[in-house]
Amino acid sequence: MSEVKVKKETNLMDPAEVENRIKDLCQQFPQGITDQVIQNDLPHLDPQQRAMAINKLLSLGQLDLLRNSSGLLYRLKDGQSSRWVKMKGSDNQEKLVYQVIEDAGNKGIWSREIRYKSNLPLTEINKILKNLESKKLIKAVKSVAASKKKVYMLYNVQPDRSVTGGAWYNDQDFESEFVEVLNQQCFKFLQGKAEAAKDSKHSPMVQRNGSFASSHEVWKYISELGISKVELSMEDIETILNTLIFDGKVEMTVIAAKEGTVGSVDGQLKLYRGVNAVIQPTGLIRTPCGLCPVFDDCHEGGEISPSTCVYMSEWLDF
Repeated sequence: MSEVKVKKETNLMDPAEVENRIKDLCQQFPQGITDQVIQNDLPHLDPQQRAMAINKLLSLGQLDLLRNSSGLLYRLKDGQSSRWVKMKGSDNQEKLVYQVIEDAGNKGIWSREIRYKSNLPLTEINKILKNLESKKLIKAVKSVAASKKKVYMLYNVQPDRSVTGGAWYNDQDFESEFVEVLNQQCFKFLQGKAEAAKDSKHSPMVQRNGSFASSHEVWKYISELGISKVELSMEDIETILNTLIFDGKVEMTVIAAKEGTVGSVDGQLKLYRGVNAVIQPTGLIRTPCGLCPVFDDCHEGGEISPSTCVYMSEWLDF
């Protein structure tokens, strides 16, 4: 008698629904669940899809992978558990929208993209967003890229610099005066460094080398001045130093650095020093276009355009 093979029936489910169900199981069993628990709860789920859902939750940092005598355990991470308690009682649509927003990370996602990814009506999405905001599970953040555009992200997530504009923006307004003060102070520090090196009794080459300062030194000086209400990073200071380079007031050089040198990246260290212009710049260079770092991307009708350039308007008014 020939052996009869029974083909086990498997189904493909919506990935977000599978992930939410695994989180629900982890909430029911706070000590952790095994792969067998998931199989028992979703017996017809395709094994490959189950593995993909678990791997995604692990990669997003939503699950902890533990080991005990019975094998591997999956458990909700600290913070995820309390958040999922608030989601308890929510329908699948609300959980789906939450999952979409969570996947967007710190760059956020706007309602039209949520609509596209969830296939839900916009009226239903707006209702869900308000409900999630009232539970303090998500928040709306204004984007500097568009004044009327709001993106949504998890409540405890720090927005990306591309959304808030970083240290140079306050409530979507560019802090031009603050940037100018930083420009002046950074240049003052480098000038002082150069003058101190010049007054030394060393050879010209030693004097020149002594006039350079790393971005970390400039950052430390600005931090100690206490002129900034927000915490500035090394990247912020290097942005200011780059504007001074474009203005012809500072020059930069890159040297090899030992591993662990403060301010070095991939074995390289950027050094800056203040310089005095040998000759006055030409008329073209004095215009905003002369030293504009996005000159090649500027064209009428584009995101960067001469007719909307604030620097050109200020220069013409002057």
